[in-house]
Amino acid sequence: MAQQARYPPCTEVLGAPVHIVDVENVLRLMEQWIRERDRTHWIAVTGSHGALEAHKHPDFRDVLRTADLSVPDGRWAARVAAKKLSCETHQVRGADLLSAFCELSRQKGFTNYFYGDTDETLALASERLRQKHPGVKIVGAHSPPFRELTPDEDAQVTEMINRANPDVLWVALGLPKQERWIVAHRDRLKTPVIVAVGAAIKFHSGKVVPAPYWASQAGLEWFWRFLHEPRTVWRRALVYGPQFMALSLLDVMRHRKRSQDNKSS
Repeated sequence: MAQQARYPPCTEVLGAPVHIVDVENVLRLMEQWIRERDRTHWIAVTGSHGALEAHKHPDFRDVLRTADLSVPDGRWAARVAAKKLSCETHQVRGADLLSAFCELSRQKGFTNYFYGDTDETLALASERLRQKHPGVKIVGAHSPPFRELTPDEDAQVTEMINRANPDVLWVALGLPKQERWIVAHRDRLKTPVIVAVGAAIKFHSGKVVPAPYWASQAGLEWFWRFLHEPRTVWRRALVYGPQFMALSLLDVMRHRKRSQDNKSS
């Protein structure tokens, strides 16, 4: 990991920034930010759901544009971004990134803190990650109540995380709440890296079965999750999915037309 991080190219998918990057380069950037410790950097893990939210809600689009890195969690978002930049497709699933960084942190001594989801999920995920990556340092985990925090409670959470002083804070509040929370709190946190990790902690808890490699490569993770969590993800799979496909196709076509017009002018 001594190799210098290379900042990846970026495009937009329905207004959401998406960097063309692989897991290894994300790890290099995270390690660089931890070593420098000059400010708080944050990483958005963006799939079709995030891109569609950005398309529908300009204020959320502005939130995503403050991210230091926006990695393509979903296969379809990764493909659309790659088509717009005419390059190889790279996907960085949140669960894969979390596991890869836990292995890196085991080797380098970096520390992790989990914020979000339920106490049960956090405990299961922490135990399973410790088993998979012996020696990994998880210095804290907190499940906030499923309501808006009072100002005093919010200040206590910030103080608690700062006391733990993690190198990476993994926020699992669900999209778009987690991204908004990060932007609202990053100036008060001393953590060099914050990641909006979505359902990754739930995957590592074993409570949700992650899609197999073949389903991921085929862009069928949404269908896999629908089969296993129909009550939770039906809207995302059956409503948001088709909307994203139609809008992203138009997005790519408009991008190609602009490129052709620029070449001919």
